Amino acid sequence: MTTADDRVLFEIDTEKRIATITFNNPQQRNAYDATMRETTARYLDRVAEDDDLTVVLLRGADGVFSTGVDMNNAYGWYGERGESAAKSRPSQRRRLAVDRKSFGFYHNLMGFPKVTVGEISGYALGGGFEMALMTDISVIARNTKIGMPATRFLGPALGSLHMFFHRLGPVLARRLLLTGDIIEAGAVEHLGIFTDTCDPGMVARRARYWAEKAAKMPADGVVIAKEAFRLVEQSQAYQGEEVASYLFHAFGTNLQFAPGEFNFVKTRSEHGTKEAFRLRDEYFNVPEPEEP
Repeated sequence: MTTADDRVLFEIDTEKRIATITFNNPQQRNAYDATMRETTARYLDRVAEDDDLTVVLLRGADGVFSTGVDMNNAYGWYGERGESAAKSRPSQRRRLAVDRKSFGFYHNLMGFPKVTVGEISGYALGGGFEMALMTDISVIARNTKIGMPATRFLGPALGSLHMFFHRLGPVLARRLLLTGDIIEAGAVEHLGIFTDTCDPGMVARRARYWAEKAAKMPADGVVIAKEAFRLVEQSQAYQGEEVASYLFHAFGTNLQFAPGEFNFVKTRSEHGTKEAFRLRDEYFNVPEPEEP
C-alpha cells in the first residue's frame, strides 16, 4: 500500500507481525516535507492500533535512510501568509504554533507503543538522524553519515536536546550541535549509540533479523514494557522535553545574522539550493591542523 505520490511506502507482513515504512524520495536522498511526515504519522497510528502487529521497521529507499527535512522549502512548512510570505520571516507566534504541532510527530515516535527498528544506511541527517536515534533497535552501516548540519544555518538548538544528550552523551552532543559536523557511524561504534553497527551490505538483513526477533515477544508484554520505558525515560532523562524541543526550535530558528556570517536562507534565494549547500560547505570548512 502506498501514498498517492509513492513517497512513503507501507507494507504489512501479517505472518511475521511486522509492518515496514519506507521513505521513498530518493531524488532528494529521502528528505521529507510536511506531507510525507503526516503520511508517516498516519501509518504509525495504524500500526499502533493493530493488535496483530508488534514491530514497525523504518527504512529508506535506495540505501539512504533520510537527510531530514527538505531544505528546498525552508520556511515553507509555516504556510503561506499573503504576497510577502516568501520574503518575510514567519511571526514568532506562527513559529510556536507550527513547531508545536510538528514536534508532536517526534514525541509520538519516541513514545511509540510497538517496537521500532531502524534500518539506517547512507545518510541519517537532521530529522533523519533524530528518527534513527529514537528507534528502539537501530541497525546502521559503518559508513552512514550522521549529524545535524542544519545547526550551521538554523542554530544549535534544533531537535530534541534531551534526546541528544541522553543518547549521544553531553560531549558528542555538544560537538555535533555546536559545529554541525557530519561523521561516520563507525567512528562512534565504540560508544554503543546504535544497537548493531555493521558493514553496508548487511544492514537490511540485520535489521530484518532484529525485527523478526522482537516480533516473537508477547505483544501485550511489549506494549507494557514500552510504556514502562517511556515512564523511566521521562522521569530520568526527558523531563520538560515536550515543551523545550519545540520552544527552542521556534526561537532558535529566528536568528539574526551578523555581517560575514553564513545565511543559508538568503544564499539559497540568491543562488538556489544546490549552490547554497556548496557555499555552506565551503564557508564552514576548516582544515585539520597538520602534525608537526
